[in-house]
Parts: sequence; C-alpha cells; structure tokens
Amino acid sequence: MTALLPSAEAPPASAPGSARRRSRRSEGAGVAALLLGTAVTYLWSLSASGYANSFYSAAAQAGSVSWKAFLFGSLDAGNSITVDKPPAALWVMDLSVRLFGLSSWSILVPEALMGVATVGLTYLTVRRIAGSPAALIAGAATALTPTAALMFRFNNPDALLLLLLVGAGYATLRAAEAARGRWLVLAGVLVGVAFLTKMLQAFLVLPPFVLVYLIAAPTTLGRRVRHLLAAFAAMIVSAGWWIAIVELWPASSRPYIDGSTNNDILQLVLGYNGLGRLTGSEEGGLGNAGFSSGVGFLRLFGGVSGGMVSWLLPAALIGLVGGLVALRGAPRTDRTRALLLLAGGSMLATGLTFSFMAGIYHDYYTVALAPWIAITAVVGGVVLWRRRALPLARGTLALTVAASAVWAFVLLGQPGTDPYDALRWPVLVLGLVGAAGFLLAHRLDRRLAAGLLLATALVTSVGPAAYTLDTVDTAHTGSIVTAGPVSSMGGGGLPGRGMPGRGAMGRPPQGRTGLPAGLPTGLPAGLPTGLPAGGPGGRPGGGMFGGETVGSELTALLRKDASSYTWVAATVRSTAAASYQLATEGPVMAIGGFNGTAASPTLAQFQADVAAGRIHYFIASGGRGGMGGMGGMGGMGGPDAAGTSTASLITSWVESHFTATTVDGATVYDLTTGG
Repeated sequence: MTALLPSAEAPPASAPGSARRRSRRSEGAGVAALLLGTAVTYLWSLSASGYANSFYSAAAQAGSVSWKAFLFGSLDAGNSITVDKPPAALWVMDLSVRLFGLSSWSILVPEALMGVATVGLTYLTVRRIAGSPAALIAGAATALTPTAALMFRFNNPDALLLLLLVGAGYATLRAAEAARGRWLVLAGVLVGVAFLTKMLQAFLVLPPFVLVYLIAAPTTLGRRVRHLLAAFAAMIVSAGWWIAIVELWPASSRPYIDGSTNNDILQLVLGYNGLGRLTGSEEGGLGNAGFSSGVGFLRLFGGVSGGMVSWLLPAALIGLVGGLVALRGAPRTDRTRALLLLAGGSMLATGLTFSFMAGIYHDYYTVALAPWIAITAVVGGVVLWRRRALPLARGTLALTVAASAVWAFVLLGQPGTDPYDALRWPVLVLGLVGAAGFLLAHRLDRRLAAGLLLATALVTSVGPAAYTLDTVDTAHTGSIVTAGPVSSMGGGGLPGRGMPGRGAMGRPPQGRTGLPAGLPTGLPAGLPTGLPAGGPGGRPGGGMFGGETVGSELTALLRKDASSYTWVAATVRSTAAASYQLATEGPVMAIGGFNGTAASPTLAQFQADVAAGRIHYFIASGGRGGMGGMGGMGGMGGPDAAGTSTASLITSWVESHFTATTVDGATVYDLTTGG
C-alpha cells in the first residue's frame, strides 16, 4: 500500500486539452469506484447485526420521540438517565429513526454512510498534495482496514468521531496552504463537535494539527498564532454550549449523567471519559478489566488490535521517518511535509495514547488510527518514490514493502485465523519479491515500474482485505466487538492469542462477542454473560455487555396501557433496559445505569415514582444489581453508607412489597398492585 503510481503528479498545464479531459475522466471513474466499493462493502448484509449495540440503539429510539431525550442523550424517553457519552453521535441516529422509523437499517445506514464520507475525505486530503493515484490507494487502504469495516457498520460513537477528525485534518491542511483563517476556524468547529461525540479523545489530534499550522502556514508567526487562537475559541464554543446547558439545567429536571458518580457532566468529561482513561482511576468504570492486551508499545501490534489495524503500521512508521528525512531540506511551508506531519503526528499521538492508557481500552478504539496510518504510509511512499534515483530511497522503499509482507505473515498466522493462514506464504514470498524489485526501481521503464507498484499494493492489501471480508460476513452485537477472525477479549502477547470466531454462512450469529474461557481477573461476580437482546426479526443481540431475550408474551404485557405510564418498566442495568425498550418502543427505566451501580434513581426517588404511578412493572435482574452485584463495585458510584448499591436496595424493596410472576422466563413485578 505504500507503493504509488508514477503518475501521481497531475498532468502539466501544457498538456493537450484532450489528455487533461481523459485524466479527469479516469480520476472521476477511480473515485466513483472507490466510494461505490466502500458503500457496497459497508452496506452489505448490514441488518444481520440487528440493533448492534442495543445500548445506543435504545437511546436513538428515545431521542426520536422526545426532544428532551434528544438534547441530553437520554437512554429512555422518560429521561431517567443518559448514556455515558455526549449525544452528538446519537443525534444522527435520532434523526434517522424519526424520519424512517425504528429498524436496524435506520440505525446502521448512517454509520455506513459516514464511513464512505471518511474514505472520501481521506482521498481529498491526499489528492491535493500527492495526486489522485496516491489518494485512491490511501482511500482504499482506509476502507479495507478491518477496524474501519467493523465500526462503520456498528453504532458506537467512533464512526462520527473519525469522520469529524479527518474533516478537521483536511481543513487544517487547507488553512496551512495559504494561511486561511476561516479554514482553521472550521477545523476548530469540527474538533469541538468531535468532543461532543466522544469527549477528550477528540483532542488527541490537536498537538499535530497545531504544529502543522505553526510550521507550514505561509504568513508571519503572529498571524499564525492569532489564527490558532480563533480556531481554539471556535472549538470551545462548538464543544462548550452543550456542556453549559447541562451544567446550568436544574439537576432535578434533567436525566442523571451516567458514567459520573455525582450527576455532574464535568466529572464525566474529566474522569470516566477523560484523564481517568489514561491513569486507570476513572470513577464509574471497570478499569482495563482484562478486555484487551496489556499496556505497552506492543498493544497495537499483538492480539486482536494487531489484526484490526496494524497491517500497514510498520510501513507507516518507516515511511514517516524516511519521508521526513528526505524532506529535511524542504522550505518551511512545504505541503508534503505538512501532510506527513499531520497524519504521522496524529497516528503517533493516538497510537501512543492507546498503547499506554491504563484505564478502559477496547480494541475497536483503533478505528481512530485507520486513515492516519494509511495516509502516512502512502505519502511516505510517494516522497521516497520520487527520489528513487537515490540508493537510500530505494532501500527504504524495499524495507517498507518487506516489513509489510513479514508483518502480514505474522498476523495471518495467529491462532484462530484459519483458513486465512493459507495466505501467509504467498503474501510473504510475493512481498519479498516486490521488495527486491524496488532495489532496481531506478532501472525500470514507466510501465514496468507501474506494474511493480500496482502488484505490491495488491499483495499488501490481501491480509487486511481478508480480515475485512470476514468482518463484513459476521454479525456484531453487544457493547464490546472486534474485527477479523481473532476474537478473544483477553488478548495479549505478540502475536496475541484469540478465540476463533465465525460469522454468517454457517457461523454462530453472535459474531465477535462472548467471553473467553474464564473471566478476566478483577471482574466482579455477576458479570452479564451476553444473553440475546432480541433485535429485529428475533435476531440475537447479546455478546459482552449485551441485553436480554424478550419474548412475545412479555413484550405484549409491557405494551399494555403503555401510554398511561412514564416508564412501562424498570430494570437494573442499561443494556437490559435497552432490550425491553427496543422490543416495546416504550420507555424503560435503567436502574443503576450501564453497569447497574450508578446512584440513579435513589430508593426514595424510585418509591416516589412508584407511588405516583409512573412505573408499571419491575423486571428482576439475575445479577441483582447488574455489574455491581449485591455490594456494588469498588470505585463505582451508587452504594449507600453500608456499601450496598442503589440497585440492590431497590430490588430488595420491590421483592419485599410486590408479588412476582414469571413471564417468558423473566421475573416481573406489577408495581401498580401491592406496595
């Protein structure tokens, strides 16, 4: 993928008009093929995943019927509690569900289209500097990154986050071309909206963005600083207006902020979704909890993360160093170096953060690296190819291709990759042959050089393409999902070990979910094991942190007289509540939030809601308090002075005051009788 066609440079202005028209038509056809291929890949059999992450799907359903839930990102239309992220990603799904009704397609198609747009922006970013052929390769490399194929077919916030950050990167480069302050302000706005998508993760790209503008913008230092301050102000406004609303809104009339322990949005920003992710001290979280490989440089190379994103990472690292060395004598405003610094800096800043963060890390976070790795590898290859007359440039290109082939050989040989391990030797041998060819690149004529480059690009794409097809062929549900055939949530090592997973076409429909043998060290008792969540058409939807099976009899019971109640039911844990809410399309109160241990609602608040007739049923949780168990969970919010979680107090009160009945295997209490 680091290989770039010799025609990367645009036709000279003196070329005949017919040649320029042919070039434009060829370019247009290439772009159309790239975007259409990406769309087909990301939309193919999309509904197989049902509601995917039912947690966010339920919030989208709530936001589609309640503007208050839309504003706050509430899990339910009764506005009991929010999700544990800001609502920007939900707003896209909310509007889709409002327009097209609740379905798997209305939830997931916007994610796929955001993937197509991200690939398009990647193309535009590279094209302005390295030409259309290089841009096509960078776009295709992004689209074929397995983690991208996963997250652009799933409804976590990461899809919108990446689209916004790539857009901000493009705007920053446009600003740096001619010191255009308006483009830089646009970049600030996009980063601000990205903050409203996934909070502080959006800011990981700020250091390289700022550095690029300070170095490359063709104007005085004072003007560069003023433009950056304007962009910073735009970012603060675009991110801060929602934070200000939540802070100023009376807590008694808005939903509880899940992920916080004190119903404070600033704690969510700085703790659970902020610095706590780096230190591992986030309140309201599980810590690393054994869901990924260990902290360190090799986290992104081994195990699940390696197969999801690292195929071109060695090439990108070599290309970054080689490209910057080759450009060491370029003018300060050199656009190619600016692009290398922006993409390579974003890759390093994001990758190093993911590698060493001691708090919650999931392998699917790696989607944030996909375009930066692709752009860095491709542009670094462009710089070296244009200097192929130099032995050092040819040698570096050969090393880049050889490293990609060897690393693909390693990844394709991980346990659980059968039958893809059959590709190992062909990829290795052909890749090494291609690497040897680069040592003679200066002696090849134009056609042979183009053939070598194209063949090398195809060989290096075999591994990620195979993993991407495996990902597309697999249904993904629950809250923790992975791409490719290596599906352990434990992982670790180099190469990491994973559980073999299978998708459609004779594969278990749960997809990349489920627990490895033996619970990871440090997880509390009563961890939910991933019951089917009852997606559209009865599709299973469980997996790690999945929901519950919802039978037809229970669905009918909950829907009866639903309009007479603020909440048709209450249950412990947001993922369980989401299952019932998606089945009934009625508000379901999630006691204790995502983990079942948030202090929402208190026992007194719940008793008041029951007394006022606002809650119809209580559905018992098998884990009594969800993630927290009877005694809450260390470091989590919600326990009383004696250490008992709010969810456990409410469950005990219901059990002692109301009569239990069993419906479709679920224990149900009618809160309008007894008490």
